[in-house]
Amino acid sequence: MKIFISGGTGFVGGHVCRALREQGHELRLLVHRRSGPAVSGIESIEGDVTRLESFATGMTGCDAVINLVGVIREFPSKGLTFQKLHVQATTNMLAAAAGNGISRYLQMSALGTRPNAVSAYHQTKWQAEELVRESGLKWTIFRPALIFGPHDAFINMLAAQLRLAPVMPVIGSGAYRLQPVHADDVARCFAAALKMPETIGQTYPLCGNDRLSYEELIDMVAVAMGRASPWKPHIPLALMKVIITYLQKIPQFPITMDQLQMLLEESICDGEWQHVFGFKPRGLLDGITEYLHKT
Repeated sequence: MKIFISGGTGFVGGHVCRALREQGHELRLLVHRRSGPAVSGIESIEGDVTRLESFATGMTGCDAVINLVGVIREFPSKGLTFQKLHVQATTNMLAAAAGNGISRYLQMSALGTRPNAVSAYHQTKWQAEELVRESGLKWTIFRPALIFGPHDAFINMLAAQLRLAPVMPVIGSGAYRLQPVHADDVARCFAAALKMPETIGQTYPLCGNDRLSYEELIDMVAVAMGRASPWKPHIPLALMKVIITYLQKIPQFPITMDQLQMLLEESICDGEWQHVFGFKPRGLLDGITEYLHKT
């Protein structure tokens, strides 16, 4: 198949593209600017996912579309907002697919997305999902939990803090749970779905098998780095909310109120997706040790 992908140059996109190439698919990536030498089986077209006219004709001749575009944090001054990158981008991708007669469509959403979501991130992810469901295309939606792997944002951020000092402040109780999933496992599901008609019209939460609290995650990162468990002073949630409210507009500040909300809501699932796709996800400690053990 020839597959059109938006978001294919990002962290998860790199894993998805590799999985698709391993199955012999040809890829056409939407990019802001071409860079680097051409790679056999991968074609790039320049365009902006928020501007339909810039890429619509670039889908010509493709058999399927995958939308991986998303941001975890807004930077309005740079034009990076949830509304633009989740809702408008999805609107454009669906319109381009329909306009080119492409019926198969895969969308990456996020675990926790639901109609009554509190965070703006999940609200706009839900709006995007609704657009997909109402599109009339042969769609599949994936909702990954926190995704880990080489060059991820969250695990590497924790590791970077531990390199500075054996101290890791914890917001509130630290008992809120996460169930991270490896980027390779997410990619395998995307690639497999293209050959599985039974996945059409379905939404799949994706998570790993390691369900642990935030405090336990910090300790696991330390183990993967070959270090002792850090001191974890607890910062009262009420105080942290005040601090974040005032400092979240500073790009270097590590967390926003939206991200805090999602952290407290937890990111876990029942793992039923494994019965559909027929494999077990990679273990968290094994996966993060692979890229943290030398640090």
